[in-house]
Amino acid sequence: MVITPGRAGEAADYAMCLDDSRLPLGARLGQPLRLTWTGAIACTHCGRATKKSFAQGHCYPCFKRLASCDTCIMKPETCHFFAGTCREPEWAERHCFQPHVIYLANSSGLKVGITRGTQVPTRWLDQGAIQALPILEVDTRQQSGFVEMLFKEEVSDRTNWRAMLKGEVDPMDLVAERDRLLAKLQGGLANLRERFGVDAIRELDAAPVHLDYPVLEFPRKIVSHNFDKKSEVSGTLMGIKGQYLILDSGVINLRKFTGYEVEFG
Repeated sequence: MVITPGRAGEAADYAMCLDDSRLPLGARLGQPLRLTWTGAIACTHCGRATKKSFAQGHCYPCFKRLASCDTCIMKPETCHFFAGTCREPEWAERHCFQPHVIYLANSSGLKVGITRGTQVPTRWLDQGAIQALPILEVDTRQQSGFVEMLFKEEVSDRTNWRAMLKGEVDPMDLVAERDRLLAKLQGGLANLRERFGVDAIRELDAAPVHLDYPVLEFPRKIVSHNFDKKSEVSGTLMGIKGQYLILDSGVINLRKFTGYEVEFG
């Protein structure tokens, strides 16, 4: 599923990838939709058939070999590049040694997160955030992990996906939250700047971003569909938010089933 940010005042635009074409999903709101898993799973990296998907779409050999599947992707502060044990140093140089943004977002309440600068605002849409605010920029992914660890002493880094899908999210003053957190964590940030350099962690003067989603009606009760338990998912498409399709029969996280061969109808 591909997400394209909407213009000011417009909802994000979602499309389903079908072989070499894209099917806009916004036009399907309020209409019946059926997804059927054929039983096949292909590794998104090497293309080989696999009975089980690892790390959202990989076969086991690729899962064990690729740097993008290493534990440091989820915990950047554990980066072991300089220890000489990175699985793919050239890949790391392209993806980890570039500017990363530390941000505050409101998806089910206040959270902190990190992303490459090139992934703004796609990362926020992927999480179903209704507001987001970039607050700091660093030079490497590892540095972003250390900054995020500091902020996690005061604010969560997780989204309550059920609350997010129910639309039970009140707007927040992210600028006030930014100022509060920066003031409270100034000692820890000073320590990180002493370690990595005065200019390594830079404050951003950005405005909050407001994000909208194509949703006709939020579910009152969350029922989750799972291809591994039932190969066919069907219902009326009521909305799309984050990684989820919202049907009148339940919700499905399409990212979870990356690599699954699905027939769309």
